[in-house]
Amino acid sequence: MLDTEAIFLSFKLALYTLAIMLPLGIWLAHRLVRMGPAKPWLEALLALPLVLPPTVLGYYLLVGLGDVSLFGHPLVFSFEGILLASLIVNLPFAVQPIQRALESISPEIREAAQVSGLSHWQIFRLIELPLAWRGVTSAAVMTFAHTLGEFGVILMVGGAIPGETKTVSIAIYDKVQGFDIAGAGLLSLLLLGTSLIAIALSYGVLGRRKAC
Repeated sequence: MLDTEAIFLSFKLALYTLAIMLPLGIWLAHRLVRMGPAKPWLEALLALPLVLPPTVLGYYLLVGLGDVSLFGHPLVFSFEGILLASLIVNLPFAVQPIQRALESISPEIREAAQVSGLSHWQIFRLIELPLAWRGVTSAAVMTFAHTLGEFGVILMVGGAIPGETKTVSIAIYDKVQGFDIAGAGLLSLLLLGTSLIAIALSYGVLGRRKAC
């Protein structure tokens, strides 16, 4: 039997993460492209979630957020807490594709735009962002799909509270622990299908844009 509560919570978390992370990722990527000597250190910091074991990152987040409250509501073992954890975990997935796309834009294009009298904001909005759209789309898909499947950090920070922090990945783990193999298989198939569709749509859109 499908755990509809966990499914709804996972999609809610993924959508919230995407809505916050995408504009933040665009801003961070744009800043990184123009950054000086500190750039490698900041890039390394943003890439840490890629190499750190999820339980290690989750442990530090759990310790760091242990005494933190939002409007009198503790962040640990709450939806707000796993949302914050999801934002941190997805930083490299949201920033790196956009950064690489912005870095691939020829400097001559920016120089020509400056000579034409365009402001930095106009250059970014009218030239850089459209040219980096492939990176933005990839970042959105990767962030959404990765959030749906995140397990270790979410479990460490939020536990497995139904309707609050129990996502699909945690529900799959619980079903396997309870020997509900059929239920775990259905939820796994849902995650697999959703991720495959999201990536396929992304590649399809990108392919058509490239062909045009």
